[in-house]
Formats: sequence, C-alpha cells, structure tokens
Amino acid sequence: MIFAELPLAEAEGAMLAHALTIAGRRHPKGTTVDAALVAAAAAEGIERLWVARLEPGDRPEAEAAAALADALAGDGVEARSPVHGRVNLHAAHGGLLLIDRRAITEANRATDAVGISTLPPLSPVDAGDMVATVKIIPYAVPEAELAAAARALEPLLVAPWLPGLEAVLIQSRLADTPDKLLAKTFEVTKGRLAHFGVPLAEAPPVPHAVETIAESLVAHQADLVLLAGATATSDPRDVIPAAIRAAGGEVLRVGMPVDPGNLLVLGRLGPTLVIGLPGCARSPKRNGLDLVLELWAAGIEPGADSIAAMGVGGLLEESGTPVPWGWNGGWSG
Repeated sequence: MIFAELPLAEAEGAMLAHALTIAGRRHPKGTTVDAALVAAAAAEGIERLWVARLEPGDRPEAEAAAALADALAGDGVEARSPVHGRVNLHAAHGGLLLIDRRAITEANRATDAVGISTLPPLSPVDAGDMVATVKIIPYAVPEAELAAAARALEPLLVAPWLPGLEAVLIQSRLADTPDKLLAKTFEVTKGRLAHFGVPLAEAPPVPHAVETIAESLVAHQADLVLLAGATATSDPRDVIPAAIRAAGGEVLRVGMPVDPGNLLVLGRLGPTLVIGLPGCARSPKRNGLDLVLELWAAGIEPGADSIAAMGVGGLLEESGTPVPWGWNGGWSG
C-alpha cells in the first residue's frame, strides 16, 4: 500500500489518509479523492494531500477484518459486519469464554497491521456480550501478512452453562450460630447459582463435627454439594476435609491462590463435586468460589491444577464487584 503526501495531480483516485475540511465541508478519512475534491483543494490553495492507495496483493481493511473475525468465531461466538476496518465478536449465548492466549499473541505478532483484542480468558459472559474485536490499523493489509495472522489463530469458544445441573447446600452450626447467618448464606449462594440456571436445595443444618457432616454428605447427593462450615478450614485435617474423607470421598485441594477465597476446599464424592465454602462466600462480592463454580457450570472439571493456575489474576480483593461476573484468569485451550 502506498501511503504518502502526494501532489494533487497524483492524489486523484486514492483515499484521504486524514479527514480534511475544505470550504466548510468535512471530507472524512477514507474518502476517495475525485476530480471535484481535487478542484476544491486547489481553490483553497492546497497543493498536496496525505493519501493511501492500495497496491496489488493488498486486502482492504474491511475484508481483512472480516476474514480474521471468521477465523476467530468458534462455537458460541458470532462476528458482526465490518465497520471502518473493525469487526466485533459477540457471545451467542451465556457461558465461559475460552481463549488460546498464545494464538492471539502470535496473530498480533505476525503483523503490525492487525490488532485483536479480547476479554480475559475464562470470562463469564451473557448472550450478546462483546468478547473480542478485530481492528485493521492501516487501510489495507498485504495478503501474506494477513495469511500469517490467520494461520496463528484458534477459534474463540463460549462453553455454555450446562442444563439440568442440581446443587445442595449443607451448613454446619455451633451452639451460638444465628439462624440469620444460615439464612443469609443460603440466599447468597442461591443467587450465585441462579446465574447458571442451577437450582439450590437446602439440607437441614447439622452440628459442626466430622461425623454429622459426613452423614449429611452421604444422605444428600447432587451434581454439586456445597459445605458451609461453622468455622473456616485452616488445615487439610480440619473438619470439612475430614468429613469429605469420612464420607468416602477424596479431597483434591485445601486452599486456593485467590483472595478473597483462600480457604476453599475442593473434593469429590463419587460423581458429586464437593466444595467447602470459604467464609467470604457469604458475601455476594466476587471471590474464589465464583471461579470454581464457573468452570463446573461450563462442564470443565475443576481440579488441583486448575485451582493452582488461578493465582495469576486471582487478586480480587480490590474489585469489590458483586456477582456477576468477570474474572481475569488464564486459559490456554
């Protein structure tokens, strides 16, 4: 592509590189320089114009942006029509945004002409949310550079929230645990799960002891069981992880590198995922529990490794953001 300041006689047929106002009339950038514009510029004493002119092998900005957007639009992602060298991509349905971070980086590295921006990986999104934008910086891209960027890309995906999931909340209490605290915990947790369309049942509260919690775990089976202990878990041998083992389950992780949410417990009892809630889960503010629930609701099995990976982007304390939603974690698909 030619991009230069040219004499008026050589500028005709090219595109204005910058907006130009002549005799009170504004000509936007990208306007084709025709004979009338040349004459108007000459009448104003303008001798040269900054213009751009495509050369053989150049792909115009709108076509280039659309081509890259088509390569990015995977399952659950829709590309809109190009406008001024830009195409926005939106979620077709609610779910969790899956991004190959390395692929986006490589595509942006392939040429300065391409700018691909996305939401953070593993962002929860609703239908219609913009998840990415493709912008072509100049007026055209050489085909070879466009092809290199396209080769690097992997499709963006929105993993939908799985239908038909069910959850149960088991709460333990001490002699001085107020009923209002139990009611608040249930209502906040119910609200969290409602975002995914998951109903929450409430088991009768039990004394805060290994045996009673284990018995309730065995008695109340669902896709997900949430344990809200009367005291926080501070050791792998504490009451909540011990109760999971006593019920015949496996403890996958005690603690997580997300703040707030450090004291979460993750376990499994047969097909049931078991989560020991951190104390901060009684607040609607975003915390580590939300990150785990989003994986689970999107059909991505949370485990020790996925929780360990949440440390980068896991400092949530300052956000103060009520659920929902928008963690800036990392996913490499």
